[in-house]
Amino acid sequence: MSTDPSPHDGADVVIAGGGPNGLMLACELSLAGVRPVVLERLTGRAEENRANGLVGQVVQVLDRRGLHERLTGSAQPPRPVPGFVFGALPLDLSAVEDNPLYTLGVPQRRVEQALEERATELGAEIRRGHELTGLSQDAQGVTAEIAGPGGPYRLRARYLVGADGGRSLTRKLSGIGFPGVTRDDTVSRSAHVSVPESLIDPATGGLDVPGYGVVPPFMHHRTEHGLIAYGPFPGRTPILTTMEWGGAGESEPAPMSLDELRKSVRRVLGVDLPFGPPEGEGPHLLRLLTGGNTRLADRFRAGRVLLVGDAAHVHSAIGGPGLNLGLQDTVNLGWKLAAVVRGQASEELLDTYESERRPAAERVVMHTQAQSALIAPGAETTALRELFAELLREPGNARHIAATMAGSDLRYDMGGADAHPLTGRFAPDLVIEADGGPVRLAELARTARPLLLDFTGDAAAAKEASGRHDRVHVVTGRCSGGSHGVSALLVRPDGYVAWASSAPEPDEAELGSLRAALTRWFGPAA
Repeated sequence: MSTDPSPHDGADVVIAGGGPNGLMLACELSLAGVRPVVLERLTGRAEENRANGLVGQVVQVLDRRGLHERLTGSAQPPRPVPGFVFGALPLDLSAVEDNPLYTLGVPQRRVEQALEERATELGAEIRRGHELTGLSQDAQGVTAEIAGPGGPYRLRARYLVGADGGRSLTRKLSGIGFPGVTRDDTVSRSAHVSVPESLIDPATGGLDVPGYGVVPPFMHHRTEHGLIAYGPFPGRTPILTTMEWGGAGESEPAPMSLDELRKSVRRVLGVDLPFGPPEGEGPHLLRLLTGGNTRLADRFRAGRVLLVGDAAHVHSAIGGPGLNLGLQDTVNLGWKLAAVVRGQASEELLDTYESERRPAAERVVMHTQAQSALIAPGAETTALRELFAELLREPGNARHIAATMAGSDLRYDMGGADAHPLTGRFAPDLVIEADGGPVRLAELARTARPLLLDFTGDAAAAKEASGRHDRVHVVTGRCSGGSHGVSALLVRPDGYVAWASSAPEPDEAELGSLRAALTRWFGPAA
């Protein structure tokens, strides 16, 4: 086995897994001046889309890295959606003030492509066809054992991050437990299909099924016998999905067929749905899944090895929370890991990764399990749904659910005893009138540097960043439009507010807390 003793052949951080989470982490580390190497066992991007879009605060996160524009082709900032779905119940957000729920209808394969392109532009090295097979660590770093096209070799790095999915070898090699539950009482079938134009409901774009009625588009539709979903994604082949309980109509020994999906649709709806095979060139989806897992790693870090995304947590896909949770893991970890690698912070900073992101994972586990309970068959569930539907008609309740699904309900502990209401929250996308004209906070965040925004008359807050201009981007000016009552704020690279003030002229106590926040998160002044 060969080894790479030269520092030029090593890496600051090895990332095991080249899916969206691994690639996003590579982007974040590269923006911070750290050299990552991404190991991906596949020689090319997976053909199958594991997700058909993004849901939640991650849409705003991508906007703050310039990736939203890449994925949409538009410079317009993201806008919250007027409605969504929770547990196969409609979630009307049209009357919700400060609606926190955003979506982005871009398939995962396109997201991976954009992230890979960006990571490559930033200088990250992506080794396709290279797979982690073993690892060992000591006080100075991690040695990764890798199987590559040219044979096995070793790669030395300061840290190693497992972004290698729910069956993570990184997690297993690090001795990190993965407690949780496995259920085997559900069968889900999905396929690309073609549907006669005569069945398309002109009012909703859903399916007007003879003998049954309308199956609305882009939402789970529950009956007493199961679940059905129809996704007519623009410019793409429609997807039809069913879910049944109790192993009904278990799959035949042969691979799943469209006829098997037809039989499942009939069991769920009680009538036949005349659909045909997909049109155009493939690859086409034809997938059967039995059961599912809900698991959470007993720790997100073992020494110099850390976990992100599905390697740290798996759960139901209902509501589309996976990429929202995983990509925000990487944005939380990336700047902290880079600061430690560059000697600007102690390893204690890495402890805040788990303390901040584990509650996020626990919230996703909670709300996906709650949604799974709401879609199950049975008269008791039907009664629960009726009550829940009444509750969701209240704008306050609807906003609470929307924030939970978005992941914006979390407030990180920033260590301040008398914290401003914005402290610990995801920063709003303020518009700042600076020397160069109006600029959105999201645009200022594209470099992934900490931001100190000062709207006071004497720039007292900005002066506190003296000695940290190599680490903190200071912007003075005034806030136009909705200021959220803030006169100055310190924003971490992951978009969360570390300190804020509403005083026209912050007093010495507030400036002292700003100095403490600057030191805690970004190190002492030079």
